[in-house]
Amino acid sequence: MPFTIVRQDITRMKVDAIVNAANTDLVMGGGVCGAIFKAAGSAKLQAACDKISPIKTGGAAITHGFNLPAKYVIHAAGPVYRHWSPEQNEKLLWSAYMESLKLALKNKCESIAFPLISSGIYGYPKDEALQVAAAAIKDFLTEHDMDVYLAVFDRASFVVSEELLGAVESYINEHYVDTCSVRRQQMEPLLAEAAPMAAPRGLDDLMERLDEPFNTTLLRLCYPQLVGTIQLSGGRRHVKKYIWSF
Repeated sequence: MPFTIVRQDITRMKVDAIVNAANTDLVMGGGVCGAIFKAAGSAKLQAACDKISPIKTGGAAITHGFNLPAKYVIHAAGPVYRHWSPEQNEKLLWSAYMESLKLALKNKCESIAFPLISSGIYGYPKDEALQVAAAAIKDFLTEHDMDVYLAVFDRASFVVSEELLGAVESYINEHYVDTCSVRRQQMEPLLAEAAPMAAPRGLDDLMERLDEPFNTTLLRLCYPQLVGTIQLSGGRRHVKKYIWSF
């Protein structure tokens, strides 16, 4: 089954479960957590969370989705990033994804959408957080069937570093400008009343002008530890998808 990265609002996705980047007390916070609580109905979701809290860092718990398009909310507690403890950071973040996926499987979910856990106020570098997420999801999908989505709303989550961006722009300017195009595909309806997004800029724009083999090469260079077929596509609302099929 595919693992798909989409650039969109997780609270509007029509999947069986969405994952909340939660704190261990399961209280309403800011960022993705606050947005999920508001969309679900803050009072109802908090009351449900109070019955199952607290949870451990690296753990997960499940509640109903209430006013959300998703049937369930899975609350996953990722780690606060510690520069002096990279192995422990990775272990706890991997566990947060895996425990969430196990809960989804236990509750007969066929689809699930994650945010990029711990990459907000918890300070986990986005490129490292994305690599851990992809590794955990890939491990799960080797043994189970489920449609798994990673929903990110900011462009930075797709960019490994400004150094890479500069190198890519330089390469494209030298070899590809005005010579190549990319095949576009209609994105399947995953979103509930999705709002139009601003036209992408920077790396996203440049990648749309490349041929498909170079897109594949670029993404493999960004994430060499991922094994599988990589596909790049865009929808009418400029929603970007990066798909790893295992």
